[in-house]
Amino acid sequence: MVDVASIRPLAAVLVSFLAAGAIVASHRYPNVRDSWSVIAALTKFGIVASMLPGVMDGTVYVWSLGTFVPGVEFALRADPLGMLFALLASFLWIFTAFYATGYMRGLDEPNQTRFFAAFAMSLSTALGIAFAQNLVTIFVFYELLSVSTYPLVAHDEDAEARIAGRKYLAYTFFGGGVLVLAGTVLVFQLAGTVDFAAGGIPALAEAAGADPWFARLAFGLLVTGFGVKAALMPIHSWLADAMVAPTPVSGLLHAVAVVKSGAFGISRVILDVYGPDLAADLGVHIPLAIVAAFTLTAASIIALRKDHLKRRLAYSTTAQLSYIVLGLSMLHPYAILGGLFHIPAHAFGKLTLFFCAGAIHVETHTDYISEMAGIGKRMPFTMAAFTIGAAGMAGIPLIAGFVSKYYMLIGGLGAGGIGVIGAEGATMSPLMGTIFSGSLIVSGLLNIAYFWPIVYTAYFESENDHDAKPLLEFPMGGKPESYGVSVGRLTDGGKRIEDPEHETGYAVDRFPSDHAGADADDHEHEHDDHHGGGPPAEGWERRRPWAESTWLMLVPIGLIATGAIVLGVVPGQAVFFDLAVYIVETVTGVVVP
Repeated sequence: MVDVASIRPLAAVLVSFLAAGAIVASHRYPNVRDSWSVIAALTKFGIVASMLPGVMDGTVYVWSLGTFVPGVEFALRADPLGMLFALLASFLWIFTAFYATGYMRGLDEPNQTRFFAAFAMSLSTALGIAFAQNLVTIFVFYELLSVSTYPLVAHDEDAEARIAGRKYLAYTFFGGGVLVLAGTVLVFQLAGTVDFAAGGIPALAEAAGADPWFARLAFGLLVTGFGVKAALMPIHSWLADAMVAPTPVSGLLHAVAVVKSGAFGISRVILDVYGPDLAADLGVHIPLAIVAAFTLTAASIIALRKDHLKRRLAYSTTAQLSYIVLGLSMLHPYAILGGLFHIPAHAFGKLTLFFCAGAIHVETHTDYISEMAGIGKRMPFTMAAFTIGAAGMAGIPLIAGFVSKYYMLIGGLGAGGIGVIGAEGATMSPLMGTIFSGSLIVSGLLNIAYFWPIVYTAYFESENDHDAKPLLEFPMGGKPESYGVSVGRLTDGGKRIEDPEHETGYAVDRFPSDHAGADADDHEHEHDDHHGGGPPAEGWERRRPWAESTWLMLVPIGLIATGAIVLGVVPGQAVFFDLAVYIVETVTGVVVP
């Protein structure tokens, strides 16, 4: 690779920062204000895309402000791994800028100027993480991302939003950030540098030979710190609580930028700080793979009992992020390729799902799966896109998620020395390879288990006669009275809450809708159609696909869902796959067929 001095990495970071100022200055003119987000998104993507041909040819674009601390520069570096994250975030922001405008106006949300300004700031910090040249620079932007996204999480300004915002800061800013800083200091003590290098920092490999336990400690601190934003268990609970944020935030920042920054940070540590060879020599990849395998399985099980749609999607995100971490931690070239490609695969699929959830909320004020019977009549296009996104998350062929999980599966077997495909790259015992590959299959089945009831309820049940349980039998889910027990609700822990004012209840968690601001149990929210979610008394109105919502929301949903299909049908023609292959070949030295 050849380093070339260029201001473009800095420009890509600053463009949305400058847009934030323009958004604030245009607060009296909503159309002008919202246009700045679109202009900034297009400009940012254009700058990032202009560097892609050079990066694919071995050019690395570098910009440096100078020495930040002794021995460490504050520098930005557009290399292949950074381009994968930056290209994804900047591309999807274009569609989210349109979608967010339709969503915020559809609900007549307050504080829209602050929302769009914070949104733009968040994209600046996300690009800073992508293009950071070293651990110190990525730490700075990692912390700035937590600060800039706090107003988005706490946007509603009610008690629940404030609690979620404080929890978010406590986990990501004070918890994860401190651990990343501590790990960075230890790496500097060991290697004398914290600059990323494809395949690992050479000086760190030499130092780890003399003091392996110190190197293992630094690795643990770094992956735990980044693992906070990647929602690895048991440091994951902030993500589900952050679903109180507006759905565009949940979509881009919690399915693309924020949580992906954690997974991206772990990929930097494994591929560009330690390198696969050193990680295997130290044996640090096995504990990380165990945590990831446990997280993707446990989070999928938890998602089964979540009746609130966004919270089910949140636990799905927790599981899907661990696919990325598991693929990287198995250290096999095919597994790493699958883990890297799952970054865009998950982003397209999950962004589709969150966009659909937001459209359902705006148009019908429905947030609970048990209230969505027959909603496919009211929102046929949205639910069709939801089905595509869900299929991708479950690993159904012809959708992006299948490709990434396929490579992770054969990589897991190869990592255990099983079979003939890549078995020469074994990095663990056959037993561990079998366990990790099996966890991928089990989680895929669980994905089907918690997504299929949503699709089935929307398309194949009538709002007048349906089975309201999300999936599991009482007491984990469903109508308690249908089993001959007293009416009431159960909390997640199984404690009964007496509810004499209502004749029905569900034994699943009940949380307020995105912006209802009313009591979670009675759902007596005031909306334009005078019902608090679910079908109105006369049943769902049947609508044409193009008439179910505004074009500002429907077009982004359709295009992102189409992108998920393209990534699944012709991955070899997709630039994200090419970037992932290039990264794997550069880091491992293995040519991927």
